[in-house]
Amino acid sequence: MAYDYDLFVIGAGSGGVRAARLAAQAGFKVACAEESKPGGTCVVRGCVPKKLFVYASEYGHMMEDAKGYGWTFPEAPRHDWDTLRDNVQAEVERLSGIYSGILEKNGVDHIRSRAVLVDPHTIHIVEEDRQVTAEKILVAVGGRPIRDDGIPGAELGIVSDDAFLLPKLPKTAVIAGGGYIAVEFAYILAGLGVAVTLVYRGERVLRSFDTDLASYVEGNFERAGIRYVNNTVFTKIEEMDVGGRRVHLMNGDVLDTELVFWAIGRRPNTDSLGVDRVGVQVDRHGAIIVNEDSQSSVPSIFAVGDVTNRVNLTPVAIREAAAFVETQFKGNPRRMDYDFIPKAVFSQPPVASVGYTAAEARAAGYEVDVYKADFRAMRNILAQNPERCIMKLVVCKKTDKVLGCHIAGTEAGEMVQVAAIAVKAGVTKAQFDATCALHPTVAEELVTLNTIVEE
Repeated sequence: MAYDYDLFVIGAGSGGVRAARLAAQAGFKVACAEESKPGGTCVVRGCVPKKLFVYASEYGHMMEDAKGYGWTFPEAPRHDWDTLRDNVQAEVERLSGIYSGILEKNGVDHIRSRAVLVDPHTIHIVEEDRQVTAEKILVAVGGRPIRDDGIPGAELGIVSDDAFLLPKLPKTAVIAGGGYIAVEFAYILAGLGVAVTLVYRGERVLRSFDTDLASYVEGNFERAGIRYVNNTVFTKIEEMDVGGRRVHLMNGDVLDTELVFWAIGRRPNTDSLGVDRVGVQVDRHGAIIVNEDSQSSVPSIFAVGDVTNRVNLTPVAIREAAAFVETQFKGNPRRMDYDFIPKAVFSQPPVASVGYTAAEARAAGYEVDVYKADFRAMRNILAQNPERCIMKLVVCKKTDKVLGCHIAGTEAGEMVQVAAIAVKAGVTKAQFDATCALHPTVAEELVTLNTIVEE
């Protein structure tokens, strides 16, 4: 059978665009449909605009620290929300245009429309009301933030997609959640002068991180001006006569605020995609179930990125997409390696990790030593800033290999990205120690760690 396309990609985020470009460059006929702006969650409403907001909120702290270094300001610094919001959106538009250009310059048919599955080889282009066929279909539609729709007034709260477009910055905000997005936006808003209350159902935030790093983030809440209320949830949200919101908590507290922010998780974007009609199996959250080659239960339909709910990170989606093209179109079978993927939370200061925590290593059967340093960085001394750094290495007793690296403090993400190369390569603690320190830096502590702690 002759198909209209060799590959049809649904979704022009990082994974979808990478797959479409690589397949087209290999000489295949490719189309990519996207109903929103090209760039996906990361570029349009996630990693990129959020990190720009992090930078914006950090400047206030930097100016305060600068006083210890002799800097004075004629008047109190003032932040303009409209300037930040509009400049960030301009950058989003620029980057989205680059994604469009990548598709078009490589000969991909860029279809600006929603696309849904009709059968294993047919796609309906909704806005154009037509159907096309493809030998292989790749679903890369990502995910979306959710609200707890089971409580009255849930719709009165915004989600992260909305946060980048607020008409004005609120004076107060209540955030629900304890993961990456909740913590990062709590620090962002607080850094911009908003009085923030973070409400989390669990005992501690960032449960997937090393306990010292999670405690570090919580320990900085008060200094950042964030009120933390744990072990409780929203039970009701009411609209107040003056335009604000009243949040009722299970513990009996009542919080009046201008803004309610849901940051309790994300769900794959498979609603109305046609997966049920075609027979593509999904899990209870709507994630497409795939094998190691990103192939769904329907042999001609594949999926990469957040829609599979495997590891929901942009670089992972990109690598999954590249492996998919190598395997399905280039005759060079490859699979994504999910071991030792670095991760970071851009709290203020940030925390970052790669590899096992001590508990995870022991659960996997390793006997480990944990090396730890807890210190105040040089840059904070003159500024009289109490902020500290934590560095930890989890080391296998038998092989001396470094199984995990965990850092809390300024530039934690930058350091862990470099450390991840060594951890991925199986470098030993002795090899870390044999590396000459670069002085004076915070990162030099990684090659001078000599204190083993009980954990």
